[in-house]
Order: sequence, then C-alpha cells, then structure tokens
Amino acid sequence: MPIRTARWLPFTLGHSCMSTRSAALLLLGILMLCQPTRVPAQSRASSATTRPRDLLAELKPLPNDLARYQYLLTITSTGENTTARQLLASVEDQLGLYDGAIAAFPFDNRIVPPPKIPLPTPVDWRAENAVAAIAAQANRHRIVMINEAHHDAHTRELTLLLLPKLYAEGFRYLAIEALGSNDPGLMKRGYAINGSGSEYLHEPVYGEIVRQAIRIGYTLVPYDSDAPTASGREAGQARNIYRQVFAKDPRAKLLVHAGYAHIDKAPGNLGDNVQPMAVQLARLAGVEPLSINQTQFRDIAPGKPDPGAYGVLVERFHPLQPTVLRNRQSGALWSSDPARHDISVILPSAGTDSRPHWLSLDGKRQPRLVNTDLCHAHIPCIVEAHYADEPDTATAADRYTFLHDDEQNMLYLYPGRYRVRAVDAKGQTLGSRTLSVDEH
Repeated sequence: MPIRTARWLPFTLGHSCMSTRSAALLLLGILMLCQPTRVPAQSRASSATTRPRDLLAELKPLPNDLARYQYLLTITSTGENTTARQLLASVEDQLGLYDGAIAAFPFDNRIVPPPKIPLPTPVDWRAENAVAAIAAQANRHRIVMINEAHHDAHTRELTLLLLPKLYAEGFRYLAIEALGSNDPGLMKRGYAINGSGSEYLHEPVYGEIVRQAIRIGYTLVPYDSDAPTASGREAGQARNIYRQVFAKDPRAKLLVHAGYAHIDKAPGNLGDNVQPMAVQLARLAGVEPLSINQTQFRDIAPGKPDPGAYGVLVERFHPLQPTVLRNRQSGALWSSDPARHDISVILPSAGTDSRPHWLSLDGKRQPRLVNTDLCHAHIPCIVEAHYADEPDTATAADRYTFLHDDEQNMLYLYPGRYRVRAVDAKGQTLGSRTLSVDEH
C-alpha cells in the first residue's frame, strides 16, 4: 500500500539497527536513530557486514548543546546523513536557531491531507484565534491533546498560550512527553533543569511551558515509555498517563503535549497495526480526547512559496497567529482528517528573520538586543538570559547562538530581572551581565 508520509522513517531505521534505546536522548521522540558505519578495512576480509553507528550514544557525553551542534555539523558536512540532519535540526531548535532548525530538517514531514477532504474556502469558513476557540471547545472535554514537531518550537506556542485558559476550565494535569521521571524536585523547584528530561526541554519555549504550568497550578505528568517497539511505546505511554492521572482521579481534566501522531484517534500514521497513545488512553480512561493537530499546516520553508496545502490555506486566510477555521453555517471547527483529529491549526508563516516574530508570544515578551561582546571573540557562543533567581542549569528564558563574531540579535523576554551570560562549547561562561525588562 502507498506510504502516507516520510515522517516515520526514523522509527523504521531504529528498529532495524538497534535492539535497545539510549534513555538519555530517546525522549527526543526518535526511536534509536542510527546510521550504518563501514567495518574497518582490515576487518572486511572476515566480515562483509556493517555495524550500526549510534549517534545518540556519541552525543551523550558532550558537555552542552553547542558541542552537540558542532559534532553533528561535522557529520552532515561530509555528505548526506538523514539521521544526523534530523538531530541537527533539533539541536538548532534548542540553541535558538529556529530558522536554521527548519532549514536543516531533511524532508517535509507534514502529512498530506486526505484528497477526499477539500480545503476550506473563505466563502464557507472564517478564521478565528486558535487559543480562544480551543479553550471554548475544551470545556466539553476532559482530555485535550496537542501535538508538536520536535524541531519546530513554533508548535509549542499554542500550548503555552492555552495553559491559563484551560486551567480556568478546570484542567489540573499537564502530561509532557519530554519530561523524565527522575526529577522529583521539579514541582517544588518550579522550572526544568538539564536533568529534567530530554534535550527538548533545553529549548526556551518548552522550558516556559514547564515553568508557567507549575506556577499556574498544574500537576506535571511525565509519561514516555522506553519500550523498544512503536506499539509498545504507544501502549506504555497510555498506561503511564492512566496510572498517574485517571486511576487516582477519575474525574480529572488533562492536557497532553505530545509529538506528532501520538495524539491520533485512529491508526495509520504510525503504521497500520500500531494503536496510537490517544486511542489506548481513551480506552483505559473511558474518555474521548479532543485531538488538535498543529504539525500539518506550518511553515517549513520561510520566505519561499509553499505549493502545497499550507500555502493554499495561508493565501486564503492570511493567519497572523495560531488559527482555526469555523464553518459559517454549522459553527463546527475544521479538521483535515476527522478520523484522527478534531481540529486542525494553521500556524502563520515564520517570516525570514532569524528570530521570528512569533517569539513575542502574543506580545507578552519584549525584544532586547544582544551581541557578541560577552563572547570575547570566542565564536561560536551561546548568549542566553536566565531568570535572576534561577541557576545556570535551568532552561534559559531565551537564548541565541552566535556563529560569527561582531553580530547582534534579539532575545525575547517577559518583564523581570535576568542574568545574561555567554557560554562556549565546553560549557564555560565567557561573560555575564544583568538585565531588567520593564512592563510596557
């Protein structure tokens, strides 16, 4: 049968080349990514096989995200390596190089809408703010699921903006795929640190989801599974959520932030025989989730024409914020694939700036100029802002990585006091200063 999407290629690679997973980086949402490496010449006479190259294991001992970036850049510069390019895109996302992350990802992993579902037109549909529309829809549900593309932080904005809205609707639990179960001090501390979960949490917007959820009053739920197969992982995720939430609090209201097709309400995108986590959790809890897909209609080539469905929808509806479409007659919200998702979200174009405009987070954060002065000619270097009362090991409030000397760019920050520091690939602080951001 025809393949619907290239998205799940990494899972296939993982199952064919490794039998166990690297726990430290598995939560990157890529099941045992690896690339074959040739046996040394002196061994080929006795063996014509190849041995797998475990890039995750190679990256694990490196001191920080910048060191991982440099390591992966060396691999990708020597030739095509799809696995390394996917990992590179994720690391660039964590380093605040959002435009580079989108450019580095090696293929278009947006699922093509089913041809039997016509794309909406303004005659029959009107654009609405996704935050307000989803919050209103959520009050009739006890489970809301939102997905993300792991290398595209733009797919975290909506979840962050929904946190206070859904809390007001009675949601008290937030399940986060990237969280690990080995940080018992997280809820009391109030923010993620390097050991709180996968490297995804190093990305500032993801860190802000954790920080603000705790501040608002959510109980955070780590739920990823270390099962070695896709089927086992989906089942394990569902059981972990059920055990921590509904087994203890049967009337709970839960928000789930997950990757890609974990939120699908029908099989197919993970393989025809794989029941997604959403399906299995619904069965365990006896609650049908509200499934929101925002990975399908997003910008993957900022500044360039998009000939596909995303380009058509942007041209028709001109979204300036996360947007949903409401039918003018029935009032229903549009889904491109109703069997799997209840609502499709259209994200606005990221634009051509290296620091995209959406980083203001609906105008709540203000841009502040930073440059390479703190790097003291040590390039590349990360310039990151930490909340004044949080340590350097906490996820930064925002960060940007300078790849060339004598440059400047913007950090986007909420009002408050910050410690801005520059860091090299060894994790050493090159310089620091304080910064205050006043209310508008």
